[in-house]
Amino acid sequence: MTEAVLSSLLADAKIAVRLHTNAFDNEISDLICACEADLLHRDAIQATQLDSYPVDPLIKRAIMTFVRAYFGTPEDPERLKADYDEQKATLM
Repeated sequence: MTEAVLSSLLADAKIAVRLHTNAFDNEISDLICACEADLLHRDAIQATQLDSYPVDPLIKRAIMTFVRAYFGTPEDPERLKADYDEQKATLM
């Protein structure tokens, strides 16, 4: 994933978790990269799909769901994890 794509996804993820500070940028960036690794490891996406912007909307949605599921203390983490698994299966 290029730095430009990561930066754009980070900005979108901060909106998804309703965050208005840069204090957690490293943690959210790590979650984005963890999601990328999971999607690549499961052969749900190809590495080149995250090399340019805009990112495929289905991939972006899966990344945002992953971040929402694992960042902070979400209201319904199990539902979010199940949603992510469904989105990942769709990408496969």
